Amino acid sequence: MIIMYITASKLYDFIQCPHRVWRDIYGPQDEKIAETNPFVQLLWDKGVNHEKKIVSKIGEVLDLSEGSIDERFQKTIEAIRNKTPLIYQGVLKYENYLGIPDLLEKLPDNTYVPIDIKSGMGFEGGDEENGEEGKPKKHYAIQLCLYNDLLKKLGFASHNNGRIIDIHGETAEYNLIAPMGKINKQTWWECYEKTRKAVDLLMKNETKNKPAMGGICKLCPWYNSCKKWCEESHDLTNIFYLGRSIRDTINTDLNIDKIDDFLNINIADVLKDKKSDSQYLKGIAEKTLTKFLQRAEILYKTKKPVAYEPVVFPEVDFELFFDIEDDPTQEFIYLHGVYERSQAGERFIDFTARNVSDDAEKEAWKGFWGYIDSLPQGCFAVYYYSHHEKTTYKKLQKRYPDVISLEKVEDFFEDPNVIDLYKIVSKQTDWPLGSYSLKALATYLGFKWRDETPSGALSIQWFNNYLETMDEVVLKRILEYNEDDCKATMILKDALEQLT
Repeated sequence: MIIMYITASKLYDFIQCPHRVWRDIYGPQDEKIAETNPFVQLLWDKGVNHEKKIVSKIGEVLDLSEGSIDERFQKTIEAIRNKTPLIYQGVLKYENYLGIPDLLEKLPDNTYVPIDIKSGMGFEGGDEENGEEGKPKKHYAIQLCLYNDLLKKLGFASHNNGRIIDIHGETAEYNLIAPMGKINKQTWWECYEKTRKAVDLLMKNETKNKPAMGGICKLCPWYNSCKKWCEESHDLTNIFYLGRSIRDTINTDLNIDKIDDFLNINIADVLKDKKSDSQYLKGIAEKTLTKFLQRAEILYKTKKPVAYEPVVFPEVDFELFFDIEDDPTQEFIYLHGVYERSQAGERFIDFTARNVSDDAEKEAWKGFWGYIDSLPQGCFAVYYYSHHEKTTYKKLQKRYPDVISLEKVEDFFEDPNVIDLYKIVSKQTDWPLGSYSLKALATYLGFKWRDETPSGALSIQWFNNYLETMDEVVLKRILEYNEDDCKATMILKDALEQLT
C-alpha cells in the first residue's frame, strides 16, 4: 500500500492555492504543464545554492541527504538517540505525516528544534528604521509546525518553537503557539492543524474544491487547466478582483455558481436578506457587490470598456513612460527604463546595472535621476503602472541616501504630473477582462510584445542568465522587453484619454 504523506510542500501548496493539493492527485494530468517554469526553476536553484552556502558555514553536521526515505528516517532516529548536535536533511515521519527539515539542532535538554533555511526574509513587514521586527510568514510557520509536531509525536520535543535562517544568514525565532496577529487571535498551531486536516481530506478525496483565477496562478503548472475550467464554467472568479473567498461565499449564500445567474440577482432583495442576517454575505458590502455586478455586465454583455468619470492628463512637452525590472531573489534593481515622447519624436532610454554590485545598482539609479534633472522642470509628466516603482524607489533611497534625499523621492511621486495609471484604471474605469494587469490591458488594446513569452518573472531569469554568460543577445532581450512594457504603458495612457 502506497502512503500519501502530508508534507511541508503539500501544506505550502494549500496555503498558496487550496485547490492545488486535490488537482495534483486527481486532476486531468494531461492538462498539467510538464516543463518547470524557468523562473520557478531559478528560485529552486537559488534556494538550493543558498542552503549549501549556509550549511558550509555552520560547521560540522551529520549529512543525511542521501538514501531512501526509510533509510534516512532510521538514520535520523539513530542520530537523535545518539544526541547528535546538528543533523542535516534528516527525515521525520509518523503515520501519514512526513517532514524533512533542513536542520535539526539539539537543545540543552536533549530535545530537538527544527530549522529551515530560506532564501527570503525571515519575517514579513516590519520597519527596520523604527526597529520593528515584523511577523512570521504564514507558510514558514506552518511548515515549522509540521516538523515540530513530528518531533513531538516521535518523543523528541516538548517545546513549541522553530527557527528560520534567512537570505542574510540571520536566525528568526518562531513561537508556534503565538497568535497570528493583533486582530487574528488564532495561533499558528491552530492554523496548522486546520490546514493539515483540510489537506488530509483533499488527499483522500473526501472533500473537493474548485479552481479559481488569481494573480498567483501564472507560475503554477495547472494555470492553463484551471483557466480553461473557469472560463467554461463561467466561474465568478473570471470577474476582476473577485477572488476565491468571495466566490465561495456567493456560491453558498446565494446558491449561485455562474456569472450568468449572478447577473440576474436583485440587489434590493439581497440587501434585505443581508440586513436581517449579519452572517449573510459576510464581508461583502453593497458597494462591493454593485461593483462586481458592473464588471460582470461589462465582461459578459456589453464587452466594452467604460470610464465612470473623465480621465484628464496634463499637457506637457515631455511624456515619460516608466518601468523598472528587479530581482527579488537578490533584492537587486537592475533596470530603469523610460520611453520618452516629445515633439522631437520617441526614444527609449535605459539605465542598466550590468553586474550585481552596490556600485552598479547605485550608478543605474543615479543615471535615472540625472536624466530626470536634465528635463525642464514642470514640462514633463511621468506615467507608470502600480505602486511597485514608488515602493522600490523608497527602498533604494534608504540604500543609497547620498544619491537623492527621501524628501525628493517623495516629492517626485506626490507630483500630480507623476501618475500611477493603475489607480485610474481600477478606480475610474472597468474593462471586459478578468485581469487588469498591464499586459492584459495592452494586449486587449492591440499591442504586441516583441518577445513570444513576455513576463517580468522571465526577465529575472534572463538577467541571471546574462550574469552567467554576459551574452549581449540576452541583454538585448531584457531591454526590448522593458521597452515594450514602457510602450504598453503609453498605449494604455492614450486609450484612457480616448475612453472619455
